Amino acid sequence: MAKLPDHVPELHVKDLHVPGWLGEFRSFLMRGNVVDLAVGVIVGAAFTAIVNSLVKDVFTPVLGLLIGGIDFTNLFITLRGPHMATLADAQKAGAVTINIGLFLNAVIQFVIIGFVIFWVVKAINRLTVKKEAEKPATPPAPPRNEVLLQDILDVLKTEAAQKAATTAPKA
Repeated sequence: MAKLPDHVPELHVKDLHVPGWLGEFRSFLMRGNVVDLAVGVIVGAAFTAIVNSLVKDVFTPVLGLLIGGIDFTNLFITLRGPHMATLADAQKAGAVTINIGLFLNAVIQFVIIGFVIFWVVKAINRLTVKKEAEKPATPPAPPRNEVLLQDILDVLKTEAAQKAATTAPKA
């Protein structure tokens, strides 16, 4: 191993200062909520692909047919550049466009996602209400220390009553 020049100090791992926030950040990342959020983002991305296909391949053609055969993806306004028949051609030619059709597709996707999430949450809530209704309404058992204290109190009351009965004057 090559020796460092004299003017370069050797660094050891123990000499490195690790900021305190780095440990906090690591513990934050390892909490369950962050892991749950990461799983939710991944599932959400997959769900978005399905909804995008549903809108693009199912709803957009039907809506386009209902309103006269308009293809939403090619509904755009050219601000500058050559006027082309399709959005793809206009973008290839370098035209500046306002993509109304793509915006409408995004709005439709948002409405569909909101609708599906509404029904999923409603179904989950209905299942959790049924599970709660099935549980018997028995109160939880008191903690052991409360039971012992109550037993001690009962013994003291019994002893006090016996003592009072034996010391009371007899008529």
